[in-house]
Amino acid sequence: MKNRLVVGNWKMNGSLELINTMLPEMTSQRAQCTAAVCVPSVYLARAAQVLADSELLVGAQDVSLAQRGAYTGEVSASMLSELDCRFAIVGHSERRTRHGETDEVIAEKALRCLEAGIRPIICVGESQQQRDIGRTAQVIGQQLDIVLDRLAAEAAISLERIVVAYEPVWAIGNGRAASVEQAQDAHAYLRQRLGAKAASLRDSVPILYGGSVTKANAADLFAAPDIDGGLVGGASLSVSEFLAILHAA
Repeated sequence: MKNRLVVGNWKMNGSLELINTMLPEMTSQRAQCTAAVCVPSVYLARAAQVLADSELLVGAQDVSLAQRGAYTGEVSASMLSELDCRFAIVGHSERRTRHGETDEVIAEKALRCLEAGIRPIICVGESQQQRDIGRTAQVIGQQLDIVLDRLAAEAAISLERIVVAYEPVWAIGNGRAASVEQAQDAHAYLRQRLGAKAASLRDSVPILYGGSVTKANAADLFAAPDIDGGLVGGASLSVSEFLAILHAA
């Protein structure tokens, strides 16, 4: 049985009070999977303190593509590493659409993460329009390939350290999850693309589903053969919801 991975993405939500009260509750019940929470960057240091002796890991929601320098407001991968961040989300659809991040920028961000010992969660996904005209495979394949090609060009980088998250843009933040069949089809295709790059990647790289994961649909999603866990949005802000998702995994 695979070791499932579930990552909560708080987005621009939360408070110090929530960090101090909710995170300890989340660690009160041990789930048989790897779990992490990606909190806003201003709370990362406190989250790392609260979770220092627990199995719940800390992750970041973004990272700069630059290593250092005059980049006001940016946070580098080495800075995140000092705060014990184990994961960083790169290429989330909200970053692509609202901040104009290209596949090439996302590839550089993934590289910065790996250089700093952080596992990048590389998000890929199609819009409703792209799905409607049958371009899902083409879109997510290109998004993944550009990152893989960039990382493969660096001899010292292990591609097996990456995480991939399929997050259909049309199912994010609106309660409309992809069906198990739709999600499984996309995950199977992504696994095939990973295997085409290197046979070892087919089974070593976790592929998460992200798009309105809840305690109501988590078990069915995680039962699909190519879905290795979830990237959880709003439900990760509820202790009971997130714990139920962890147990489903």
